[in-house]
Amino acid sequence: MLQKPPTSEYSSFFQRYMDKIPDGDLLKLLRTNLDATVSLVKDLPESKLAFRYAEGKWSIKEVLIHHADGERIFSYRALCIARGDQTPLPGFDENEYAPQSFADLRSIGSILQEMKSIRESTIELFSNFDPSVWTRMGTVSNAPISVRAIAYIIAGHELHHQSVIREKYLS
Repeated sequence: MLQKPPTSEYSSFFQRYMDKIPDGDLLKLLRTNLDATVSLVKDLPESKLAFRYAEGKWSIKEVLIHHADGERIFSYRALCIARGDQTPLPGFDENEYAPQSFADLRSIGSILQEMKSIRESTIELFSNFDPSVWTRMGTVSNAPISVRAIAYIIAGHELHHQSVIREKYLS
């Protein structure tokens, strides 16, 4: 079973995501995480899905698309590093991406379907990595990172945003 990476395999920026991940099977967590996210938002009225708890903050729909964008980008990074590509990979500015997603114009069903498709692709990718690639290191945003750290970051990032939705939007 895949073990949580040591702090030497990722930037301290990602510690807040690592801290959210329980012990256990990471691929199982990725499967159940999305179910929890879907359950959290699927029946919310449009007024809640478009709600912003403060000036300049994202709506729930934008949070969900941010998560989808992040998972796509992190999966690509994991693929590059797993395949031995040593090209330094750039960061991305989520605050530039969010308004360009036009998430608030989409139905929640469309957003959740996109998230499910991305997650299935992520799980398929990770399920077929050779065990030797999980500790392979690459560079993202000028910092070292391992394939395994990326997988854990994806899971922790989703748990982080589930908490944000519960605390800031649904409380």
